[in-house]
Amino acid sequence: MPGRTAPTRSETVPDHAEARTRMVETQLVARGIRDAGVLDAMRAVPREAFVPDALAGEAYDDGPLPIGAGQTISQPYIVALMIEALALRPGDRVLEVGAGCGYAAAVLARMGAQVFAIERHAALGEAARARLAALGLTVSLRVGDGHAGWPEAAPFDAILVSAAGSTIPEALKAQLKPRGRLVIPVGPPGGQTLLRLTRRGRDRFESRDFGPVSFVPLLRGVGTADPV
Repeated sequence: MPGRTAPTRSETVPDHAEARTRMVETQLVARGIRDAGVLDAMRAVPREAFVPDALAGEAYDDGPLPIGAGQTISQPYIVALMIEALALRPGDRVLEVGAGCGYAAAVLARMGAQVFAIERHAALGEAARARLAALGLTVSLRVGDGHAGWPEAAPFDAILVSAAGSTIPEALKAQLKPRGRLVIPVGPPGGQTLLRLTRRGRDRFESRDFGPVSFVPLLRGVGTADPV
């Protein structure tokens, strides 16, 4: 009796490109994401490259995944919603606070933004920098306390905060250009809401609420991370 034929590589390696396309259509477009730049970038950026190898098969699931140091990569829809809320144009100068594994920074860079990213965990930051470089994406990334922003690189057209603050850091508001947009989750665990502030004057900001979300807290100082 002939033995069973060994599976080919195409049968054993997940089709991430197909999963990526399906994720965009069923999780993003179906929920109302319309920004073509966001959709194209998320079709192109390999999310599986930003999660632990053991979770690569779950990279396009409809939920967050752990990335080490008590941090997560956000649900694809939430990434898309936050970036769409920034209302970006190619060439915009963007700061991301809480870069984590680097996925959102990769999407922003793919959209043509000039990206500056801060991560408080050194190991996560270094791993993110390596992933972004391997993909040929230009992102300025440093390890530090995101509450202070990046004054030397300011002002910014947009700021994305990928962790929840109890309040909105004044330093981040101050680093927005006129008509600049700041997207940040605000509130305690179980009571967070996603806000966008648009700068309308030196001390005047227009606010829009995008609904409830759940994020890890925005912490002060520089932390340590588990190996990644």
